Amino acid sequence: MSILLLTSVPSEEETMWLNSLRASLPEEDIVLQDQVRDKEAVDLAIVANPPQGVLSTLPNLKWIQSLWAGVDALLDDPTLPENSPLVRLIDPTLARSMAESVATYTLMLHRKFPLYVSQQSETNWKQHDMPLAVDRQVGILGLGEMGRASAQLLSQLGFNVRGWSRSLKNVEGVECFSGQQGLSDFLKGLDVVVNLLPLTSETRGILSRSLFEQLPKGAGLLNFGRGGHQVEGDVINALDSGQLSHAVLDVFSQEPLPKDNPLWQHPNITLLPHVAAPTNPGTAVQIVTENVRSFRATEVMPKTVERTAGY
Repeated sequence: MSILLLTSVPSEEETMWLNSLRASLPEEDIVLQDQVRDKEAVDLAIVANPPQGVLSTLPNLKWIQSLWAGVDALLDDPTLPENSPLVRLIDPTLARSMAESVATYTLMLHRKFPLYVSQQSETNWKQHDMPLAVDRQVGILGLGEMGRASAQLLSQLGFNVRGWSRSLKNVEGVECFSGQQGLSDFLKGLDVVVNLLPLTSETRGILSRSLFEQLPKGAGLLNFGRGGHQVEGDVINALDSGQLSHAVLDVFSQEPLPKDNPLWQHPNITLLPHVAAPTNPGTAVQIVTENVRSFRATEVMPKTVERTAGY
């Protein structure tokens, strides 16, 4: 049997993944799409932004391993085989990386870094009051692996941390809320709201006017989830009105972000090119290797995505 590596990433990146996977799984026949001699012999697929329509042509495909933590793009593919379970990348390294980014940019807003950058451009020497971390309330939308790691790190830094999720979670040191009923209570009094939700039909467009209006005037926003979570016009309007003081945006509905998009030029936006928690090839290959070998030995698949939930 063969494993298909199916991507639409740049050729240099695809070659890196192919060489790394072959080195880590020398007992497997790992091939690219143009190297498939017999589609019936392909029983596993490892994917990264795969082109649509290919996976559905593999009649004996047992499961699909994503090289990314997020699988919303895969689930949006109408040609994705319904009978082939999907496994997303669950990597503690990604959670730690995301926690670092959340802590970095939360501290940036807490320490009023955008204000001092603006003052520097104006050669304006002016000091401002500096509340303690314990006086700040930070809320995290999404308490999966990344959300929990981020919440715990912020708590260690001294912030008061809240978390919101679809179903109620229990995270040490974090005040937890759940469901639509709990969302309004979660948002009250937040100085910074951080989005780490998976993108689903329920969460698409959640970062919109209706949510921003429930925050205290001048709150900060970090979107490290997906571009589909934010209504870009509402983000700009909330910044222009002062309802939001600053937004750190790492993800966008269209990536790369077009050069004429007004988000680039807004003075109260810190714009990042989807780098908050990139996949680490070394640890990702190790996890995929363990998943494949375990399956070969036991015929038991890794934890699969619940498609109706979106993660």
